[in-house]
Amino acid sequence: MSVRIRLRRMGRKKAPHYRVVVADGDSPRDGRFVETIGYYKPLSTPARVVVDLERADYWLGQGAQPSATVRSLLNKARKGGDASVAVGEADTAAEKARRSERLAERRQAEADAQAKLETEARAAAVARATARAEARSGDDSIESE
Repeated sequence: MSVRIRLRRMGRKKAPHYRVVVADGDSPRDGRFVETIGYYKPLSTPARVVVDLERADYWLGQGAQPSATVRSLLNKARKGGDASVAVGEADTAAEKARRSERLAERRQAEADAQAKLETEARAAAVARATARAEARSGDDSIESE
């Protein structure tokens, strides 16, 4: 049994992410596997890789052969990442805070735009009412002559 460490494709169409798995070399890409040792998300900015290096070293010691991509990812993970690949879990609290700030800014901008529209509508209504009042007063002055 030749054991391989390779990527298993997950996610939906045109939005892939991968699990780093230890699998029998004869099993299909997305088929049976022995163990999941991490994941790789290439579409995040920067791409994120999370790998249990202790388990990877164990399987490499047992004779498992990594695929070329997994070998590259393991090297980057050991170095702590680079400009294109970040290593480790994303800071979810900071990401949620950024998302909530963007949402609050967008809601504030929408509220400001709505208030501006309402102010303009009120000004237009006042202008129409004033024009009608002037027209009536002009009609009254014509009738009185």
